[in-house]
Amino acid sequence: MKMRQRIVNKDQALQKIRHFCAYQERCHAEVREKLYGYGLYKTEVETILTQLIEENYLNEERFAEQFAGGKFRIKQWGRIRIQYALKQKKVSDYSIRKAMKTIDEDDYIRTLEKIAKLKWNSLKGEQAISKQAKTTQYLMQKGFELPLIQQVIKTCSSKNTD
Repeated sequence: MKMRQRIVNKDQALQKIRHFCAYQERCHAEVREKLYGYGLYKTEVETILTQLIEENYLNEERFAEQFAGGKFRIKQWGRIRIQYALKQKKVSDYSIRKAMKTIDEDDYIRTLEKIAKLKWNSLKGEQAISKQAKTTQYLMQKGFELPLIQQVIKTCSSKNTD
């Protein structure tokens, strides 16, 4: 069995990881993985994680809120896709629920309508049923909820009867 090669000692790792966490919000799993990558042992990793949490370099709720807000505003992801991505990063269900509450409902609906209209209008020369299917599929890939998608599709198809 191959021994894990130590890249840095505990104090050096703490300094590096503080900088890593100060640069942008990080989830616990990401920081843990980075520390193991430095060649540290489990007890050292857990000690450093505890210290980072106490010093407020690491805060899972804050990370989840920043992540959800960014993915919604910049990439225009829906709640389902954001929740899935946060679960992939091993964020707690409590933090995920709290992060989802930070997304304003009116902004969410406006964004969904805007994306739906853009997609609908980009499908020139398509049959109405094909437009509905393709727009629905696109919005589901973005992570929006099916009942909301269906409402928006109804509006798009009633406004653009061609």
